[in-house]
Amino acid sequence: MFLLKLIIRNAFRHKLRSALTVVGVAIAILAFGLLRTLVGLWYHGVEASSATRLVTRNAISLVFSLPLSHKDRIRQVPGVQAVSYGNWFGGIYIDEKHFFANYAVEPKSYLDLYPEFVLSPEQKGAFFLDRKGCIVGKRLADTYGWKIGDLITLRGTIFPGQWEFVLRGIYRGAEKSTEERALMFHWDYLNETLKKTMPRRADQVGFYMIGVTKPELAAEVSQAVDGIFRNSLAETLTETEKAFQLGFVAMTEAIMIAIKIVSYVVIVIIMVVAANTMAMTARERIAEYATMKTLGFGWVHIAGVVFGESLVIALSGGLLGVALTFPASHWIETELAQFFPAFPVSMTTIYLDLAAAAMVGTVAGIFPTWRGATIGIADGLRRIG
Repeated sequence: MFLLKLIIRNAFRHKLRSALTVVGVAIAILAFGLLRTLVGLWYHGVEASSATRLVTRNAISLVFSLPLSHKDRIRQVPGVQAVSYGNWFGGIYIDEKHFFANYAVEPKSYLDLYPEFVLSPEQKGAFFLDRKGCIVGKRLADTYGWKIGDLITLRGTIFPGQWEFVLRGIYRGAEKSTEERALMFHWDYLNETLKKTMPRRADQVGFYMIGVTKPELAAEVSQAVDGIFRNSLAETLTETEKAFQLGFVAMTEAIMIAIKIVSYVVIVIIMVVAANTMAMTARERIAEYATMKTLGFGWVHIAGVVFGESLVIALSGGLLGVALTFPASHWIETELAQFFPAFPVSMTTIYLDLAAAAMVGTVAGIFPTWRGATIGIADGLRRIG
């Protein structure tokens, strides 16, 4: 108990120096935690993917389409429970700065496959009945102040022209992390327009969504679907929704690696700063350690005091950094909702934060601990005055 009190008093004896070190560690841990959370969010779409949904696309690339006639043949594959289809529309609202995802889908089958998009029965019925109707996520509607019945105009890029939609529903996500910044409209509306303006692009879909009866059948159904269209003019590639999402994540893998490296560099930098602080502290207290040895304290006690002081400062900064992580993540969710619909800090991140703080304290305290424990009494007392 005596040594614990001594450790705490010594840790904050130089209040300004200790406070600056604690704040420095806290900022480093805060940055480390937020960066690790960002990396986790990058893979969140993969983790949230359903085990009973498959994605079928053109085997060459997503850029190439598939015939609508594939739908009936896919539906006949054993193990397939439902089939839906759609196109990435890529329309622009106002200008390029106001980007959000927008799709043309077959409404009934698509919403059946995605129960995480929660829509009231009244709004769902109105959407089904209106060929020019669309639904949007709650966050997207809040961003632009849209209300039911509003007219929304998108400028087509993949499909040129001015496209008008009537807002018939605003869906909410079943989970906090569910995407609520998307617009979906009738694939038939897109197809009928293409038949008039670009007939050769009509009756073509960008992807098929397949619901299987059991997750264990995913591989078997994927092989069966691709086998049907092998050597055809439009061969397919069928994979689980998770694998499909991973394909997009892989395109940005270099960015994720860079973010991870930056998070580690932040910890290393603050480790060097903390080590310098502890080295200064140990150098100033050499005479005190020598005096403690003359009073009967062994090297174990001296090492415990010095090492404990380093851990107390580092963990104090770590706890402060963890405490600041939650309001920081809330601010990101509120102010940057366009980019981060949810920014949840997981317990794994908290444990990593505390482990990083403990590592900073451990590494920073190694040399001062060795110095204080091995200093001779005569050498230490010689420094007095």
